[in-house]
Amino acid sequence: MPAQRNITVIGGGVTGLATAYALLRDGHQVTLVERHDDVGMEASFANGGQLSYRYVHPLADAGVPRDALAWLLRAGSPISLRLRADPHQWRWMLAFLCACNATTNAKNSAVLLQLALRSQAGLAQWRTDGLKDFLWRQPGKLVVYRNAAKFRKAARNVSNPELEQVLSPRECARVEPAFAALAPDLAGGIFSPADEVADCHLFCLSLRDAMAAMPTFRQVRGIASLSAATNGRCDVLVDGRPHDTDLVVLAAGEGSRHLARPLGFDLPLYGLKGYSLTVNSRAGTMPDVSVTDYDNRVVYARLGDALRIAAMVDIGARDASVDPRRIARLRTLATQTLPQAGPYETARPWAGLRPATPTGVPIIAGTRYQNLLFNVGQGALGFTLSVGSALKICDLVRGDNAQGAA
Repeated sequence: MPAQRNITVIGGGVTGLATAYALLRDGHQVTLVERHDDVGMEASFANGGQLSYRYVHPLADAGVPRDALAWLLRAGSPISLRLRADPHQWRWMLAFLCACNATTNAKNSAVLLQLALRSQAGLAQWRTDGLKDFLWRQPGKLVVYRNAAKFRKAARNVSNPELEQVLSPRECARVEPAFAALAPDLAGGIFSPADEVADCHLFCLSLRDAMAAMPTFRQVRGIASLSAATNGRCDVLVDGRPHDTDLVVLAAGEGSRHLARPLGFDLPLYGLKGYSLTVNSRAGTMPDVSVTDYDNRVVYARLGDALRIAAMVDIGARDASVDPRRIARLRTLATQTLPQAGPYETARPWAGLRPATPTGVPIIAGTRYQNLLFNVGQGALGFTLSVGSALKICDLVRGDNAQGAA
């Protein structure tokens, strides 16, 4: 057991909560600082619900710039881009384009896979140890492809048939009968039987409740800020007042960039806006398996008695407000794909900014400040990578995983 330290985690989304919980389990005193009244209120609130441990390829890949140009010229495309007079946006996009090659994608996919599988094992342990239910299931994940060339490319990347299975359209319909009507339009699919689904917001609440029962935990509602001190450390303030701590972990999602700027960091984070619908579907109309419609970039996951449908990437959005046009497009896609699973007109819409790095690989590292660690940039994989990222922070606190400082 490492020596007990007084650690402050800034950020009450899924990454910050998992980090706080992992550090408590490692024997530390932990204070969680969150600006909202409750936890999990931003990007963690109504995301796609997929724990996609084996399908963790970054968005940056060979062919994506070409595909993106076609998407940008098409109304209702999976990706939208609004260019702004914002140097940070342009720097992020340039770094993203530099990562759009097969070699870089393969290297980063390997990093993400290792982190994802550690997440899966860690979450299994937490559940075994009594973490309250958050609609977790292990139905497997089916990625269906309409485009034959993209399906062949995906099939070539399958290296372990026990973890991922290449399926024909007919086999896709057998794995998930709710999508049987799509079979004539499909080129094939990839099925990962060990992948999982769960409600991310309920997971956040489960972590909050579990920590509230621990005497070494404290939650503080307030606005945190960081400033440089003169001793190689940084100072932490909450609502403008000094906050005493041995160590601080910055895990505030997209807001981490603003918090880190006074310390001289320009974190390569950009908020990629995504959307979801939550539908109270009739029994027997929802898919049991988690499904990704690859060509439309839409995911479907049953969470208890509801169906979560999530999609789209808006680059250049200023905030997390719901764009009615994007939600209308998502309703149309869902109606065309799963017409029996409605009523979609009463579905609850949501939008959130997912804090992404250009490469898709999160920043989990120490810094040039002795008492500051970063745990940021998980993007659309925030739920999937949350536990593994938290355990990696524990490694850094123990000194088990030395890394260069940011």
